[in-house]
Amino acid sequence: MNWDGIDGAASDETLVRGCLDGDPAAWAAVMSKYKRLIYSIPIKYGAQPDDAADIFQAVCTALVAELPRLRRAEALRPWLVRVTRHKTLHWKLQKRRESLWPQAEAVAHDLASDDDSGEQIMEQVEREQSVRVAIAALPDRCRELVQLLFYQQPPMPYDEVARKLGLATGSIGFIRGRCLKKLRANLKSNGF
Repeated sequence: MNWDGIDGAASDETLVRGCLDGDPAAWAAVMSKYKRLIYSIPIKYGAQPDDAADIFQAVCTALVAELPRLRRAEALRPWLVRVTRHKTLHWKLQKRRESLWPQAEAVAHDLASDDDSGEQIMEQVEREQSVRVAIAALPDRCRELVQLLFYQQPPMPYDEVARKLGLATGSIGFIRGRCLKKLRANLKSNGF
């Protein structure tokens, strides 16, 4: 089939149907139509071209995995923007963590060498225990979500979390917000 996708003329509905039917030309047309959009987002967030290419590849992988779950073809563009933004923010957070690691090691060294750190360590242990108790009091889905998002090293991407919990990728951010609100309430009720 002629997709007219190279110049972006084919509708998303037509392209999505072709992709779901397994037509490689439809996939090529989707990539051609949206590659500039996908690349532009990480570049706006300060990514170098190589990093933007990695993010582009991650978005394409997510698209292949998630396209069958897309309910409406007209949601393709907003979905691509949302996933690209999420992947870019994940990349940016990872870069920030990498740059902070030497500072964290220095702080840990200072705490370990400080004679008065026993009290600080005890306070830290108590805070961590309060957080564990508050997380344990969450509903099962929230507890699993918090553990997958915040206790995995490296942090688990939303699309993997969604697959593991049987949820749509686009719903993870919303559910995370509700779960964190419940966690805050649990912490507050425990005097944290």
